[in-house]
Amino acid sequence: MGTSVNIIVGSHVWVEDPAIAWIDGQVVKINGVDAEVHTTNGKMVVANLSKLYPKDMEAPAGGVDDMTKLSYLHEPGVLQNLATRYELNEIYTYTGNILIAVNPFQRLPHLYDSHMMEQYKGAPFGELSPHVFAVADVAYRAMINEEKSNSILVSGESGAGKTETTKMLMRYLAYLGGRVATEGRTVEQQVLESNPVLEAFGNAKTVRNNNSSRFGKFVEIQFDKQGRISGAAIRTYLLERSRVCQISDPERNYHCFYLLCAAPPEEIEKYKLGNPKSFHYLNQSNCYELVGVSDAHDYLATRRAMDVVGISAQEQDAIFRVVAAILHLGNIEFAKGQEIDSSIPKDDKSKFHLKMTAELLMCNPEVLEDALCKRVMITPEEIIKRTLDPLNATVSRDGLAKTIYSRLFDWLVDKINVSIGQDPDSKSLIGVLDIYGFESFKTNSFEQFCINYTNEKLQQHFNQHVFKMEQEEYTKEKIDWSYIEFVDNQDVLDLLEKMRIAAVAVNDGDDDDDGDRDDVGAYAGEGGGPYGREGQERERGRMRGGFGCCKNE
Repeated sequence: MGTSVNIIVGSHVWVEDPAIAWIDGQVVKINGVDAEVHTTNGKMVVANLSKLYPKDMEAPAGGVDDMTKLSYLHEPGVLQNLATRYELNEIYTYTGNILIAVNPFQRLPHLYDSHMMEQYKGAPFGELSPHVFAVADVAYRAMINEEKSNSILVSGESGAGKTETTKMLMRYLAYLGGRVATEGRTVEQQVLESNPVLEAFGNAKTVRNNNSSRFGKFVEIQFDKQGRISGAAIRTYLLERSRVCQISDPERNYHCFYLLCAAPPEEIEKYKLGNPKSFHYLNQSNCYELVGVSDAHDYLATRRAMDVVGISAQEQDAIFRVVAAILHLGNIEFAKGQEIDSSIPKDDKSKFHLKMTAELLMCNPEVLEDALCKRVMITPEEIIKRTLDPLNATVSRDGLAKTIYSRLFDWLVDKINVSIGQDPDSKSLIGVLDIYGFESFKTNSFEQFCINYTNEKLQQHFNQHVFKMEQEEYTKEKIDWSYIEFVDNQDVLDLLEKMRIAAVAVNDGDDDDDGDRDDVGAYAGEGGGPYGREGQERERGRMRGGFGCCKNE
């Protein structure tokens, strides 16, 4: 993206740097479309004029709290401003009515105490320093004064701090709409205490984040006519089921497994558990503990949170019985049976874990073994049972574990929703969306595809409202302004979803393919096609087996 500012010899500019993204310097010579820049680290760099960005030499030393105040609103200017403020422990910065938060990777309790909440209560937006409370306050005031429901979208890459930000938003909304403490549990208490419960069963350590949400969450907080919280509903999306059976070093499985392994001795004995290293679903990674986190303490805290949200002691016992059963289920190994392509539990250890799994799930061990080692196919004429070899029996075992855990999680969410209760008479609500950020791992699965696709949709929503609609309005009203360049990801979405031969549609076709037909393959060359550089024309080809992209040389 070129800059419209006239750059001459002596201009202070930003130039791309492979190590630190951008570095500032001064233009010492211009040769046609290229410029020589003497950077502040002493190097001489030659760059195309279109890739240089002017540096604001009059910017305040401490940065600006709203980036619309920047003289030049471009990537290096934005990043420099955020970095300057971050060094001063200012983690929040506005861009108009959007709040940008930079993860401090440390606890900052003074930023979120009751005194700070009181300061932001009713304060005009922008009057005080940028803060997540200010965003929540604006949404609440708009709901009260204009009778408009609002949603707050918390987006960002994995590890950016979305989950913690969501918790702060909910705390502030509970502060504004909370009732005087009376006998029993208040709705806002239950809403807040649902967080540690859902985190225990839906969060895990990843490469980037020790407490990464492995599911999306939309919390709908309902208010009565007086602006008091009267009900709430939690909706969850895209739980990462594969993590139950498969983790890579140095990640962890869901927190609840480690919490249960650190439970009091009587619980350990009841569920016949032990060190996490002894369970296949946990020992695929060498990470068992988190720095600064006590799983034993968090187990008790999760139990207390369950009490608050209305999960009875009997139900809690059933929940952790299922968690323990999944750990035992993962330790069942299979060996070849007497029949061809059949399998049986490998040894006494596997038989013990099979027995424990059945006992905890309250089912017959023989029926469970039969279900793991055989496949049932139902046809219009008959029911066919086929034996499974050890490899397929293992796949069957993992499939059962994922299904059980997924249903347990859904049951937990439903239980919390029933316990909190919804207000059918509520006309006002504030929604808070906390969903996975963009992810790119060494090995990516269909789940990463779904996560990144969802984020592309959210990014397009952001682009539509922040850039496209605003700039169209400026053009329509003939306001003199400088066009803001931005990366429009609509082509990516079109490639995935829009056309009959888009990636998602073709993959659906592959799933249903019986081998008797050809699927359409879309070819998107770099020099042509709606997703290529020119966007002039699309080439279509018939190919067997699905979707492909090739580059036109």
